[in-house]
Amino acid sequence: MVGSDENHPGVIRPSNVVGGLHPGVGKIGAGMGQTRRALSTINRNIIGAPPHPCAVHKRGALSENNGISTKNQPIPAHRPVTRKFAAQMASKQKPRIPEETKKLVQSVPVPAESEDCAIIDVDDYKAASAFPVPMFVQHTEALLDEIDRMEVEMEDTSEEPVVDIDSNDKKNPLAVVEYIDDIYSYYKKVESSSCVSPNYMAQQFDLNERMRGILIDWLIEVHYKFELMEETLYLTVNLIDRFLAIQPVVRKKLQLVGVTAMLLACKYEEVSVPVVEDLILISDKAYSRKDVLDMEKLMVNTLQFNMSVPTPNVFMRRFLKAAESDKKLELLSFFIIELCLVEYEMLKFPPSLLAAAAVFTAQSALCGYKKWSMTSERHTNYSEDHLMECSRLMVTFHQKAGNGKLTGVHRKYNTSKYGYAAKSEPAHFLLEDKS
Repeated sequence: MVGSDENHPGVIRPSNVVGGLHPGVGKIGAGMGQTRRALSTINRNIIGAPPHPCAVHKRGALSENNGISTKNQPIPAHRPVTRKFAAQMASKQKPRIPEETKKLVQSVPVPAESEDCAIIDVDDYKAASAFPVPMFVQHTEALLDEIDRMEVEMEDTSEEPVVDIDSNDKKNPLAVVEYIDDIYSYYKKVESSSCVSPNYMAQQFDLNERMRGILIDWLIEVHYKFELMEETLYLTVNLIDRFLAIQPVVRKKLQLVGVTAMLLACKYEEVSVPVVEDLILISDKAYSRKDVLDMEKLMVNTLQFNMSVPTPNVFMRRFLKAAESDKKLELLSFFIIELCLVEYEMLKFPPSLLAAAAVFTAQSALCGYKKWSMTSERHTNYSEDHLMECSRLMVTFHQKAGNGKLTGVHRKYNTSKYGYAAKSEPAHFLLEDKS
């Protein structure tokens, strides 16, 4: 059986009869012509496009080549577009690339190991040629843009993650993990109530900042000798400042205010409270028992019995945990912040900022560079820039800690019990970096 030319466009079978057709060919041709007219009509209605430009008009070709008359012949129809026909035509039609474009593409160097994957800068191509950018160049540009976007996303995802510092304490009921964040949010909210005016000494007619420093430096030694809890020291200093900010005190009563404040702090914090006689003895018997009890009454009434205030020690524990501290960092941080207790000018900073700056300064001193993690920033709510002013002051206190008359803190932290933290090198570079 002779194969049909339906799926072979452009193929014309030559006629075997010169000047005519075999018998029956006209009838068969007429039938095929009518069939093709119907298919072309259907094809035109479905596709809605003009006949394919490369379709071959067989009748016309036969007429030109063989001189056959087209009179009384069926009206020829264009070749219907079938799937196989369209695929063949698409494979035969290749876009014609201008000679200038070919020369430009050929002039681009291609690496030997990836000749099929040469990358062309689309901007250079556009600048060198006025012709439209070929499709493969546009594809390369889109691929490079996608690579850049993926690199940016990878940089974003590679940022330091915030560590869950309470994950190991979820089974510890004393850690109160469920509402620990709420507790410190409340501390941060009410810490202003525990602060005093940074220039309250102006209303004290018989006292000055240096006298306050001498008193607190002495109380640090008393606290160390009695082996009291850390929070007791911070609450003692807070009670002294809050009382002096309200009540004028003569110079000879200042030490009495100090020992009474420590007595109140011990009653609030300690399990075993020093007796009044011990405090009188430590003050070289300058006051009587009645003096201590009378001052105690005056202080609690002046402060309206408000002893529950957030001190730097409260924030220090949380911030050290966020910094994933070891014993060395912990001791150095407490050494730095106790140096600040003696300094009157540090009253301008809230307790939370003092604690965060002490941890930051200690970390920087131990590491040799500024170190402040995203976890620390998240739990302290202080960025590195917020801490720099306070931190630079702490570095200056660290530098001169062993000099002068107020050396109680330095002597305390220069013992084996406190890991010789006073011998640590200060973070001098924080003073040099003024940016």
